[in-house]
Amino acid sequence: MLFANVSLTPSTTALPGSAALQQIADGIAAWALIGALVALLLGAALWAVGSHTQNMHQSSQGRRAVLTSLCAAVLIGAAPTLINFFFNTGLSVR
Repeated sequence: MLFANVSLTPSTTALPGSAALQQIADGIAAWALIGALVALLLGAALWAVGSHTQNMHQSSQGRRAVLTSLCAAVLIGAAPTLINFFFNTGLSVR
């Protein structure tokens, strides 16, 4: 049995509301970056207070919050490139 060949060409103009969906994605990315910034500031404060009060648990929690928020910001910024890379890699599979 032969199957029909199918193709996929993503288009932001193919469906109504695509512009609104793009605005929603941009807004969510902005909120996520603001959340990462707040987490970075709180983590840095927790790290500093824990370090000055000799509270190693509090200091390590702050350090973890700083690193996690930095990784989140990198992933948010790289998300479109990562998605496009893996989509194009998927298109090259035969």
